[in-house]
Amino acid sequence: MWVEETKKGKYKYIERYTDPLTGKYRRVSIVLDKNTAQARKQAQAILQERITEAMIPHTDDIMLSKLIELYYQEQSQTLKPSTYDRNYRVCINIAKLLGNDVLVGSLNSGYIRKCFMGSGKDAVTLNEYLIRLKALLRWAYRNDYIADISYLDKIERFRTDPHRLKIQDKFLEASELSDLLSGMKVTKWRKLTEFLALSGLRFGEAAALELSDVDLKERLIHVNKTYDQGHDLVTSTKTQQSNRDVYMQDQLYKLCRQLKAERIGDNLIVMSKIFFPGTRRQHIEFDCYAKYYGKHQKK
Repeated sequence: MWVEETKKGKYKYIERYTDPLTGKYRRVSIVLDKNTAQARKQAQAILQERITEAMIPHTDDIMLSKLIELYYQEQSQTLKPSTYDRNYRVCINIAKLLGNDVLVGSLNSGYIRKCFMGSGKDAVTLNEYLIRLKALLRWAYRNDYIADISYLDKIERFRTDPHRLKIQDKFLEASELSDLLSGMKVTKWRKLTEFLALSGLRFGEAAALELSDVDLKERLIHVNKTYDQGHDLVTSTKTQQSNRDVYMQDQLYKLCRQLKAERIGDNLIVMSKIFFPGTRRQHIEFDCYAKYYGKHQKK
């Protein structure tokens, strides 16, 4: 430690140390009124404390809201927009349950479970939150924002209804589908609904289809992309396994021939290669379809 007198007649006590991360020299300093043995002793203690703080990574004092922002920044560079946006929204909801300003290093299994159980949300939603929270905290551990996550093994998934009970009202019988289609008076939405039912494609996969993806000669629908309406862009399918060829059985083949004939006969064909073109955007709009479908599905 050495001392330098300032222009105002005070004394700056300075100490130098080596940064363990970079190997470079760093300096810390403090200004006191006097240059006495007692002042030097006081300065030495303060400077040593500052050096200690600078050399020890602050892992446990980061707030949950700050950690989520750091997590989001990395995910936005490595994942599809629809994926990292969904993960971010779930993290924001988790922070509302646990507290935005809670210190990550203070979290424990009892506190997390108590907050989750007191939220009033169903078990399926809580399990979705739990999966994302564990992923977030494991990411924080790998990046040295938190020193210990062993307590995560104590947090078990919340019990949900058996799979059979969850799906029993999630699909339509053939007769119900026929009733639904007969009640749909808007041709565009009726044919889209029939196409989705017969092909098994997700809405985003159907919306991303191009005319060339529907091969009438081979009777195949080539599924290799999906439409993200939130960001108005076409991306890869949900998973690599989602890339597939769907065979057109007779009823689907007949429908696809009709749809393709309508597109080829459309004067806008030169401007759009999309199999299901939209009106406000190039691709068909999910929100418009969902509103119309939901109304008629209830009927």
